[in-house]
Amino acid sequence: MKISQKGLYALQALMTLGRRYGADTVRIRDIAIDSDLPEKFLELILLELKNARIVESVRGAKGGYRLRRPPAEIKLSEIIRLVDGPLAPFGDADQLRSLITSDPEHRALYKVFLEVRDAAAKILESTSVADLVDGPSTTRKRANAKKITKARLAAIVHQDDKSRL
Repeated sequence: MKISQKGLYALQALMTLGRRYGADTVRIRDIAIDSDLPEKFLELILLELKNARIVESVRGAKGGYRLRRPPAEIKLSEIIRLVDGPLAPFGDADQLRSLITSDPEHRALYKVFLEVRDAAAKILESTSVADLVDGPSTTRKRANAKKITKARLAAIVHQDDKSRL
């Protein structure tokens, strides 16, 4: 399974907001700095998350963004489906079931694709933002994680989505 750059950025931003859940709002600039994300692209992502009622914004001197729900209630599958569409590269489960029924010659192949899709979906549906957030001791870990090269990150990002950046 591959995820778009936008999907990856959305998850990283939600991790930042998850670490600060229950505190004041977080400014876009602070989210961008904390997660090493481009600020302008992050604005568009946060607007999409706001429209989906995952985050909320507050105006004013203490304005910024915060999660609308506890991090434990925000599943990775919800975010990936919102930003990137179906969870698996093989289409959605209904499409695969239809192919299993309508194409007996390739039924075994489509069954394997459905099993892969179901396994990925199960993991993403059972993993929340809270599961990714370790708490206040992650500051040093985050600093080390930012040293990961863009080339390594690009390996997990869907190649077709790079042109949209």
